[in-house]
Amino acid sequence: MQLVCPDCGTKNRVPGERLHDDPRCGRCSAALMPAAPVTLTDASFGPYVDGTELPVLVDFWADWCGPCKMMAPHFAAAAQQLPDVRFAKLDTDAAPATSAQYGIRSIPTLALFRGGREIARQSGAMAAGQLVAWVRSALR
Repeated sequence: MQLVCPDCGTKNRVPGERLHDDPRCGRCSAALMPAAPVTLTDASFGPYVDGTELPVLVDFWADWCGPCKMMAPHFAAAAQQLPDVRFAKLDTDAAPATSAQYGIRSIPTLALFRGGREIARQSGAMAAGQLVAWVRSALR
């Protein structure tokens, strides 16, 4: 299984049976499977989403957005409940190119990627339970 390091962007190969053994990046020793969402930028978005073989759920958000701030703890809680999905956040103000590329018109918007391709999208804030159910449904 290939995982991209959220800190340095290095691709790492991890045997599937070792995914939950706290794998570390071979280059910088950062955790490859953190239980908390990682922060992406315009520069890191493509390599991270395209290079990670596990599904990646991206929260497109902004600091000034009230619903985004309300959903943040639910997004983090859902990350704890779905260890086989990588959770990431992209600040739409700080990453305008990626936001434009994916046509983000309202926030928060969640986009689920598998193999670098978007497979599902949902706009609006959700509670952790709703988020987990939506992701599981989309991955079936």
